Amino acid sequence: MSFTEHCNSIFDKVIADYHLLDNVDTPVQNPYSRDSIDHSLYTKCWIDTVQWHLEDLIRDPHIDPDEALALKRRIDRSNQDRTDLVEHIDSYFRQTYSEVKPLPDARLNTESPAWAIDRLSILALKIYHMREEAERADAPAEHRARCAAKLQVLLEQREDLSLAIDQLLEDIAEGRKYMKVYRQMKMYNDPATNPVLYGKKG
Repeated sequence: MSFTEHCNSIFDKVIADYHLLDNVDTPVQNPYSRDSIDHSLYTKCWIDTVQWHLEDLIRDPHIDPDEALALKRRIDRSNQDRTDLVEHIDSYFRQTYSEVKPLPDARLNTESPAWAIDRLSILALKIYHMREEAERADAPAEHRARCAAKLQVLLEQREDLSLAIDQLLEDIAEGRKYMKVYRQMKMYNDPATNPVLYGKKG
């Protein structure tokens, strides 16, 4: 099993686990050892899955403004948690390939492995929910057909992205590419860099 096949199996498990109750307040029950990459992958996809449904809730045109604000702040926290976990997964890859000496002509990739895996997690959610729409018994046939066509594109996209990630990891392992990770410098959550926050001090 390739690394991305392993990732996709975990992501599919997360999404199935979440939909047992389908509630954004369901506590995560991560079945993997805390210090394993599987634990990080499960947690990453759980964050994405909860946030997917928070994004659905906040788009209710009849939502109470106070509830919408609370949801927006929860989504902001979720985005920060997501970013932190992606960086944690990249640390795993840096450790895994720490002994590899890049070849003289090694090239830099446009994104780190973990940010590509972040997209793979989101794709798993798109596939799950597009399949739901393609199979909706109460939807018109035209809607189901349109969603079924989109589902095929998403499945092809996951296959291509999975292959690209596996090839990237192989290139890093062989020294043909090297990792260079830039930490996300999000300014709006930091009281020291967001003028709205530091302007209110005192």
